[in-house]
Amino acid sequence: MYTAAITGTGVFTPSQTITNAELVTAFNAYADRINAEKAEEIAAGDFEPLQHSSEEFIFKASGIEQRYVMDKAGVLNPDIMYPQLPQRDDSEPGIMAEMALDAAKKALAQAGKTAADVDLVICAASNMERAYPAVAIEIQQLLGIKGFAFDMNVACSSATFGIQAAADMIRSGSVRAALVVNPEICSGHLEWRDRDCHFIFGDVATATLLERAEDAQGDYFEVLSTRCATEFSNNIRNNNGFLRRSRPDGVEDRRDMQFMQNGRKVFKEVVPMVSQHITDHIHDNGIESSDLKRLWLHQANKSMNDFIGKKVLGRTPLPDEQPNILQDYANTSSAGSIIAFSKHSADMADGDLGLICSFGAGYSVGSVILRHHCA
Repeated sequence: MYTAAITGTGVFTPSQTITNAELVTAFNAYADRINAEKAEEIAAGDFEPLQHSSEEFIFKASGIEQRYVMDKAGVLNPDIMYPQLPQRDDSEPGIMAEMALDAAKKALAQAGKTAADVDLVICAASNMERAYPAVAIEIQQLLGIKGFAFDMNVACSSATFGIQAAADMIRSGSVRAALVVNPEICSGHLEWRDRDCHFIFGDVATATLLERAEDAQGDYFEVLSTRCATEFSNNIRNNNGFLRRSRPDGVEDRRDMQFMQNGRKVFKEVVPMVSQHITDHIHDNGIESSDLKRLWLHQANKSMNDFIGKKVLGRTPLPDEQPNILQDYANTSSAGSIIAFSKHSADMADGDLGLICSFGAGYSVGSVILRHHCA
């Protein structure tokens, strides 16, 4: 049996940003247009007028201040309100593969490794731009990696589930090293015309290189333990899929073909589930919460993370104990905890313990206990 370790991470950040102020201006213009068009129905009581959004509402509800996106113009156009990403020819790299390629190269460079050292690519994300061929295999080809690759979807928990799969294969000896990549174009599945959720998501791609600890060329994070769990729930759902056109009512742009959630139920049910999952995981490994130097949590909602951190640690976490990045990136689905880890792990001392945890639709939750080793 080998010891699995994280030796490199990379983050691809789009060049375009949307501030809350810009988002509110676009949404309110859309709401005003719809209310004007529906004036008679509103007067008759047959249509509920759309409410304005506000910067204060968005920040209070989420802690988000801005988000990065692949296309800003389409999202902010009140007549469109979704990203416009031109169809690429089949001979061109897909947009998700291109994003992942950038992040993967950064992870390899940080670890001091090349494509020749990697045997496996897992593309783990909440949405794939096509059904097949697998996006992971395209990334593998673009990087020049031998071996094999496959796609994985566990919604917002995809990264930690991918890390567990990669770590298990490294431990068993079936692969030497693996890249887990998380390209997330969340702007494509968000309903920007819905006041309750129009501010939630952003776009990004992350990559994590795992390999045998014995092969690490510098500092590394030993993967002490991984744990995943799922429990079915309809409270976060997207009904889009390949059977859409086969259903009599499935052709039109139905609301349930984009991201939907019952936010209050999600908060009420996921917070205790995740808190208990983390607590059980560390205790089963002989670790006390006071031993944890850092929590890198899924970046969905600041209040949710604050509650989880307080429940796990038994007190309010200090900012450096539970770093947040969602104020800048918003919710980037599976990539959020990896962004936090990538940007807030370099200061860890030799022997320090930390935990990556992601959670989301399913419900799903995955956690990874790490110990830092200095070269």
